Amino acid sequence: MIEAKHIIKSFDGKQILKDISAVFDPGKTNLIIGRSGSGKTVFMKNLIGLLKPNSGQITYDGRDIITMQKKELKQLRQEMGMLFQGSALFDSMTVLENVMFPLIMFSDKNNKEKQKRALFCLERVNLKDSGDLFPAEISGGMMKRTAIARAIALNPKYLFCDEPNSGLDPKTSLLIDDLIHDITKDYKMTTIINTHDMNSVMNIGEKIIFINEGEKAWEGSKDEIMTSSNEALNDFVFASDLFKKVKKAENSINEEK
Repeated sequence: MIEAKHIIKSFDGKQILKDISAVFDPGKTNLIIGRSGSGKTVFMKNLIGLLKPNSGQITYDGRDIITMQKKELKQLRQEMGMLFQGSALFDSMTVLENVMFPLIMFSDKNNKEKQKRALFCLERVNLKDSGDLFPAEISGGMMKRTAIARAIALNPKYLFCDEPNSGLDPKTSLLIDDLIHDITKDYKMTTIINTHDMNSVMNIGEKIIFINEGEKAWEGSKDEIMTSSNEALNDFVFASDLFKKVKKAENSINEEK
């Protein structure tokens, strides 16, 4: 479990995060949503220790990342998996070598064991026959799956995903969503996803935190989001005609009941 308590973060005297508290549970896909500039990216960077809040507390199963010494922080980093927005694969490495990279950096396994683990992770994301290919030789969806395999190579307890569907077509996005959701369940990871993709929200949003102008403005599930009376959330969620129609249909059903 990851818990953030009263997180405040300012830059040059301007408060970006305004007293945000949240609990992220293991075995669930926890989504952070909000408009560009709302503070959701700054919040995630505080959660993973890339930024330090002006005040507040962030704990990983009771361990406070803000007060950790370098040795403790290094250990915690090995328990984290990161899926970056642009996949961030090494062009000069094969798919297999990319997945092996964190194992080479942080694992005490011998080379045979590292390769075996990397191959297992590639099989888990349905890429077992693509290990010898280079990133330039695979599709965007395959690059994302490779990045997921790399993110779980060290068998992390915590998985962070920054806009995992960025640049993908709707069908591939759903496949990536389902893969992240299944891996989260299978390994009981605490998964936190930073996204503005409403398809992801409605597909795998077990716990959703909506940040608006630096504040946690709403919290709930993908089912509860459909009946929310939060004005700012509704403006964000139902910005498209499709979701406006869904909201209208939902209200009609409730009125009939």
